[in-house]
Amino acid sequence: MIKNSVHRKVAIFDIDGTIFRSSLLIELVEALIKEGIFPKNSKSLYERQYSNWVNRKGSYEDYIEAVIEAFMQNLKGVNYSDFEKIGLEVVIENKDKVYRYTRDLVKKLKKRGYYLLAISQSPKGLLDAFCKRLGFNKIYGRFYELGPSDEFTGEVVDLHLIANKANIVRRAVAKEKLTLKGSIGVGDTEGDIPMLELVDTAICFNPNQLLYRYAKMNKWKVVVERKDVIYEI
Repeated sequence: MIKNSVHRKVAIFDIDGTIFRSSLLIELVEALIKEGIFPKNSKSLYERQYSNWVNRKGSYEDYIEAVIEAFMQNLKGVNYSDFEKIGLEVVIENKDKVYRYTRDLVKKLKKRGYYLLAISQSPKGLLDAFCKRLGFNKIYGRFYELGPSDEFTGEVVDLHLIANKANIVRRAVAKEKLTLKGSIGVGDTEGDIPMLELVDTAICFNPNQLLYRYAKMNKWKVVVERKDVIYEI
């Protein structure tokens, strides 16, 4: 048991593609389309990018950006209760779709008394449901503005904050009385670089090409999980 939270070590994790073997937002958009909350033609906004990524003709980043665009274009007017219900169903259905390496690392660091911090661009409600069962202490995700009738306006709240993971880490360290000494960070894309530069031990898990190159230049640890084998590079 942690008797004193002052100077507690922190471990920071990206979630989508790092712990979760997909993207919570992708799964949510697909479910919203299936349930008729989003129009069926919403898929047309990201089908080409998905095909390009699967066929190794385009990047995953292009695909996820197209999914985000589809989400933002169709969010306005959606009732929060419908959104919450489908989001919870998505989490329940996908709760065990995790990587072994990061799942076990979370468990190990939790036992060692680390303060577990999750930072993701996925909706905060989904992240709360997904991450709390894993033992995370604090979870940062995107908030979407609600109108007076509990319907989304289509606007993101404090986008500038969640977009900068390094600022979030600094804010959490100060607020929760943590220390970056002995800290650990785990990410999978170049968007995680500002956060990884702050920690003592940076782990690039299944990194994309840009993060892999940066990791090699900085001699960061690279871990790849493929099927049932974990490689450390």
